Amino acid sequence: MPPLAAAQMQGLPGMGDGEMTASAERQLGDTVARQIYRDNDYLDDPVLVEYINDIWQKLLAAARVRGELTPELDERFAWTILLGRDRDINAFALPGGYMGVNTGLIAVVGSRDEMATVLGHELSHITQRHISRMLSRDARNMPVMLAAMVLGMLAAAKSGSRSGADIGQAVAMGGQAAAMQGQLNFSRDMEREADRIGFGVMTQAGYAPQGAAAMFEKLQYASRLNDNGSYPYLRSHPLTTERIADMQGRAQFKPGADVVMPLVMDHAMISSRARVMSRPGVDILRVWIQSVATGEFARSPPAQQAGMLYAAALSANELKDFGAARDLVARLRERTAGNAPAARLARLLAAEIELSAGQPARAAALLDAKARDRPEMLLSAQAGVATRNPAPMIPPLRDWVATHPRDATAWRTLSLLYNAQDEPLRAIRADAEANVAILDYVAARDRFKAAQDLARQPGAGPVDHYEASIIDTRAREVDRLLREQMIEEKKGQR
Repeated sequence: MPPLAAAQMQGLPGMGDGEMTASAERQLGDTVARQIYRDNDYLDDPVLVEYINDIWQKLLAAARVRGELTPELDERFAWTILLGRDRDINAFALPGGYMGVNTGLIAVVGSRDEMATVLGHELSHITQRHISRMLSRDARNMPVMLAAMVLGMLAAAKSGSRSGADIGQAVAMGGQAAAMQGQLNFSRDMEREADRIGFGVMTQAGYAPQGAAAMFEKLQYASRLNDNGSYPYLRSHPLTTERIADMQGRAQFKPGADVVMPLVMDHAMISSRARVMSRPGVDILRVWIQSVATGEFARSPPAQQAGMLYAAALSANELKDFGAARDLVARLRERTAGNAPAARLARLLAAEIELSAGQPARAAALLDAKARDRPEMLLSAQAGVATRNPAPMIPPLRDWVATHPRDATAWRTLSLLYNAQDEPLRAIRADAEANVAILDYVAARDRFKAAQDLARQPGAGPVDHYEASIIDTRAREVDRLLREQMIEEKKGQR
């Protein structure tokens, strides 16, 4: 059956029924993302982001092969993961190809296959235009109003308290909030469709179907304990017996069958990092440090021991107990010596600890300056700035931002490198590009103007005319983006 006919039979608007255009949805998504970037809990941790993006990119590639991701959406949408420092176990699709993932979710999934199940499901909500279908039910809602509603929901879900819900409704424009919030609850048809397509995408990407079965069993168990609201994913994606049975059937597992995925060492370490990065509090950090001296640790399998040692070493680093952190990471490196992915994570953590301890030369000795993966490049750049040896890291990071222009952290790190090398014009331009990457066009315009002023300043010394030309071109482009943004905001206020 053609997609349009199927949509009409389900009572959902098709592209010809007034559905929000891809461009309009992307503008709405940018509005939401702009606010998330400003949130103190927005987290760009290179190790965790690398882990999530690796899964995300494989899912996107599979969706393209299957035809779920059309060329138009592929070009127009952002396809960007927004990581939040939040212990709530949650992930959520946002308009325009953005995806929100909490550290709490990374902390509890038992494998990449389980994470791929959740991300594949949310990706399918995006590719099937479920958000635009819901929002199109009320054409009077302007993009800025809708963005405020989404942000209000996030604020309420984040708090989990009555006061937090009140704050969220205030953000979502008071009396209209309740009705608008209801629009973001996906219908059962949409949930079933996301289950079916998401399962196909995650298995096409090479992830094990057992991961889907294991994740649904985990969600089913959590739903029985969800009265306190600690599992927000279940509030927006309520499970039904039909959905659970359908996923068990697709995974070719019977109810009650053993679908537990084996714990992989590097995944255990990633989960531990997510737990620590969620800021659980000093007392919990100390418990994790002490846990590696218990009988439970001694009885644990190697992968779990690696995860416990990682959590302990990172916890000690967070508490500024660098001596303990060094001892623990040394034990971790010994435990992971025979596992290349885990050994890499342990080495990066050792370098991170040395940087925190004010020993950048020791950190540099642990790092491969020729590596081109993002976590190692950024750590090497930090070491280069601190040791006043920025030159080796400028070319690889400059090449990186050329192919990843929306990487704000990389741009800001490159700015630090240029400053350390006494190249202020390039440093200001890199800082401006970082603001563009997080959609803060006002700040970007100010930085580009500062760069233009510096280039024209009498007595400033030799000017790189090529760089000055790039700055002028980018300044005009940012002015255009800012005008478009202001026009959209005015439309939303009418």
